[in-house]
Amino acid sequence: MARTNNVTELIITGLFQDPEVQRVCFVLFLPVYLATVLGNGLIVVTVSVSKSLRSPMYFFLGYLSLVEITYSSTVVPKFITDLLTKVKTISFKGCLAQIFFSHFFGVTEILLLVVMAYDRYVAICKPLHYMNIMNRQLCHTLVAGSWLGGFIHSIIQVLITIPLPFCGPNVIDHYFCDLQPLFKLACSDTFVEGIVVLVNSGLISVLSLIILVSSCVIILFSLRNRSAEGRRKALSTCASHIMVVILFFGPAIFIYMWPSSTFTGDKLVAVFFMVITPMLNPIIYTLRNAEVKIAMRKLWGKKENSGMGT
Repeated sequence: MARTNNVTELIITGLFQDPEVQRVCFVLFLPVYLATVLGNGLIVVTVSVSKSLRSPMYFFLGYLSLVEITYSSTVVPKFITDLLTKVKTISFKGCLAQIFFSHFFGVTEILLLVVMAYDRYVAICKPLHYMNIMNRQLCHTLVAGSWLGGFIHSIIQVLITIPLPFCGPNVIDHYFCDLQPLFKLACSDTFVEGIVVLVNSGLISVLSLIILVSSCVIILFSLRNRSAEGRRKALSTCASHIMVVILFFGPAIFIYMWPSSTFTGDKLVAVFFMVITPMLNPIIYTLRNAEVKIAMRKLWGKKENSGMGT
C-alpha cells in the first residue's frame, strides 16, 4: 500500500501561547543558549591547546562539550526565534532532520557519559595500569563508537517514521519536532512504532544509567582502603560526572519511559535537558576541576600577554 502524505508543513504550538510570556522566554533563553555555546566552546578550545590537559578524561570532556553545542543547536536556535513569531512552522523534511540530529547527538552524549564513567573506573580502581588500558587507540575507538551508536539509534527513529501516512492535521503539540507528538498526527495506528521508540530511546537511557550507577558503586566500594585525601580526590572527580548524569538522564527517562497524554509536562522537562543542562555541564566540570580552571587561566593569560605585546 502506497504511503499517503498530504502534509508538507507542520505548525508548532510552541511552549506557551501568551505573546508576553514568549517574549520573556526569549529574553531568558537567548543568554542561556549563548552561554552554552561559549562555555562549551571554551572547554573545547582549552582542551585542544592546553598541554596540561592531555589525559583521556579531558580528551572525552572535549568531545562531550562539542556534542553539547551541536545537540543544543539542533533545536534551541529555532525555538528561540519562534518565540518572536505568531505562527511557528517547519517543513516535514525539516522536522525529520530535527528528529534525526537531536537523537543523534543526544544518544552520542549518553554513550560518551558511559565512556567517561569507564575512564573514571579505570583511573580510580586500576591506577597503575591506567595509561596502558586507556591508550590513544582505545580512546579514539570509544569516541568513534559513541558517534556510531548515536547514528544507528537516530537512523532507526527516522526509518520507522518515514513510512507512516500523514494526511492531516498538521499541528504538532510541542516546541520542536519529536517522535511522540509527531506520531499523534499519523493517519494510522502507531502502537508498534511507539514500542520501538520506547525500546530504542527509553531502554538506552535506563541501561546506560544502570551502567553509570554500577560504576559509581564499584568506585565507592574500592575507595574503602584509600587515604582520606585519595578518597576526596576520587569523590570530587566522580561528583561532577554524577551531577551531569542526573541532569541529563532524569528528564530523558521521564519523557521516553513515561510519555504523557498532553505533552505539557514533556515540554517543560524537554526545555530543561535541551536548553538548561547543556549550559550547566561546563559550569559543573570547570568549577569542580582545578586543572581545567588553571589551564583556562593560562590560556587567557597568554592571549592577554600577546594582545599587550602587539
